[in-house]
Parts: sequence; C-alpha cells; structure tokens
Amino acid sequence: MAEAKRYRVLWTDTAQQDLTEIVECIAQDSIDDALAILHKLEAKAALLVTLPNRGRIVPELLHTGISQYQELISAPWRIVYRVEVGRVMVMAVLDSRRDLQVVLLNRLAH
Repeated sequence: MAEAKRYRVLWTDTAQQDLTEIVECIAQDSIDDALAILHKLEAKAALLVTLPNRGRIVPELLHTGISQYQELISAPWRIVYRVEVGRVMVMAVLDSRRDLQVVLLNRLAH
C-alpha cells in the first residue's frame, strides 16, 4: 500500500493568537482544562497532515462565493484553514457560538 502524501500544517500568527486567547481565558478558571483544550485543538489540526480535505467548506463564506477555506469542528471551536501545495495553513480558531461574519468584519476593520 502506498504511503499517503503528508502535508505540513502551519499556524498563521492570527491562528496562534486565537489559540493563546482561548487558552488564557480558560486558564483563568482551570489550567488543567486550558491545557486539555490546547492539546485537543492541536491534535485536531494535526489530522490535516494526511487528510487536508477532511473538513467542510466554511458555509458562511461559501454563501459569498469564497470556497478555499475549510473548517474542522472541535466544539465549540471552529478551526479554519486553507489547503495549499504541500501544506495546510491554519487561519483562525473561532468560537462557533459567535457570528462568523461579525468576527471576520472585526478582523478586517483592524
């Protein structure tokens, strides 16, 4: 059986900042929970090494004609990424309880 192609999974500065903010927020209540969530999100993103197209296209973006971004759900977070040649770029880690369009507008405004 042929070995599956492997992709490099890279985190953008924005996605790393999202992860940091999530962990810091949870750590205010429980460092153990914060570390567990960190490992859960990192492990979920690591699955993209061999199966980068396992996620769905981000529905809110697809409605506007943007189809290059996919997401994995690790409730309540959404790991948003883009597949490129030989690599996967994790673009953001967002709280699924928030309106994605509002989050993106806020990011573009800064």
